[in-house]
Amino acid sequence: MIKKLKQKINLINKIEQNYIKDDIPIIEIGDTIKIKKVIQEGNKERIQISEGVVISKNNSQINQTITVRKTVQNIGVERIYLLHSPQIIEIEITRKSKVRRSKLYYLRNRSGKSTRLKQKLM
Repeated sequence: MIKKLKQKINLINKIEQNYIKDDIPIIEIGDTIKIKKVIQEGNKERIQISEGVVISKNNSQINQTITVRKTVQNIGVERIYLLHSPQIIEIEITRKSKVRRSKLYYLRNRSGKSTRLKQKLM
């Protein structure tokens, strides 16, 4: 029973290795990033670029996710991106910030200048 379960887990891990991307930059909490993503509308495809601050990160092999927050017309919008998704073309880090927490959920309650983060020199 346990041996069969281990074999199934090993098989799943081997299949997942084919889909893991190698060109993903090292993303940290507080980074401002641009994500280029393919969006399908009917039979057409287009590339959409979204920019925002990484407020949380979840590292678990192929299911690695980041939560990106941006403000659109004075409304905060958060989106969770799966990093190894085939829809994501490119991730570009535009700015690194100095933070002291692993999750920046406190930015949800703030607006205006108080949402600024201190820039870290690269």
